Parts: sequence; C-alpha cells; structure tokens
Amino acid sequence: MIKLFKVKEKQRELAENASNGVPTKKQSAGELRLHKDISELNLPKSCNITFPNGKDDLMNFEVSIRPDEGYYLGGTFYFSFTVSPIYPHEAPKVKCKTKVYHPNIDLEGNVCLNILREDWKPVLNINTVIYGLYHLFTEPNDEDPLNHDAAAVLRDNPKLFESNVRRAMAGGYVGQTFFPRCM
Repeated sequence: MIKLFKVKEKQRELAENASNGVPTKKQSAGELRLHKDISELNLPKSCNITFPNGKDDLMNFEVSIRPDEGYYLGGTFYFSFTVSPIYPHEAPKVKCKTKVYHPNIDLEGNVCLNILREDWKPVLNINTVIYGLYHLFTEPNDEDPLNHDAAAVLRDNPKLFESNVRRAMAGGYVGQTFFPRCM
C-alpha cells in the first residue's frame, strides 16, 4: 500500500530543494487574477502604478493620477489599493491618500465610485477602477457626494467651486479645512 502522506512529504521536499530551500507560496485565485489584470493594464499617460512593498506584494499597490483636463488639471492625487484574496468577487478597497476638495472624496480619503460598491461585478478589473477614478477628476459628480459641501458649491456656483479647488490644490484653506499642496 502506498503511503500518501510520505509521497506528499517527498514532493514538498523536492519542491523546496528545487527552490533552494525556500518553500514556494501557492497563489490564491485572487492573486492570479490580479497578476493578469496588472499585466494587461492600459492606463492613460497621466496615471501610474507603483508597488511600495515590492513586486512580491501585488495585493497592495498605489496609483497616482494627474488629470490633464478639468478642475483638477495640474494636481497629482495618490490612491492606495488593497485587494482581497477573493478578488474579483469582491471589489478592491481604494483610499485617496491626498487630501482633496472633491464632492466624491471625503476628507478621510473615502471614495464614492459606484463600481467600488453596489455596481461591482467580477468582470470588472483594476484598469476599469483606475479609469473610474480618473473620470472623477475630469467630471466630478455632485449627485452622489461624500463631501456634501463641495457638491453643493459645484452644483450652485461652479466658478466658486473652481476657485476652491485651485486654492486647495495650491495648499490653502477652503473654509476651516487646510489642504496640503498637490500641484
């Protein structure tokens, strides 16, 4: 009778020896899908992706967006992405690391983007999310706000909104809130 545990142990030993004694880590389905998504990225020139923890940690990365039109022209905005092992069945968690005066991003960095919440579907990918974030800067949406004050100003007085965005991006106060320079 073959002893299955001995066979499995022998296979594991051979695999460790083949990788110089370092046990090989099995990738989750989410990691495999994310690897595919990242290899197929087709981003605008104004967007960039970096891996602060190195290429070994694909599940956590940062994206910078530098809009080339609209109210936020000239600013650079950073987002952190945390991807679940069950991705794509769960949307990535996205936080804006740049404090920004924006109707769809609150002062804590939470992002209001429908495809990150109720409209997420496994057929969507990281490329889609980055384009969605980019779109928030070229066409902010006052109808589904997280920052209700910014949304009201955008809706009622677009010139004042533009002035507030410029002041915030240059490093200044909008109302009682200070925004660090992001230009």
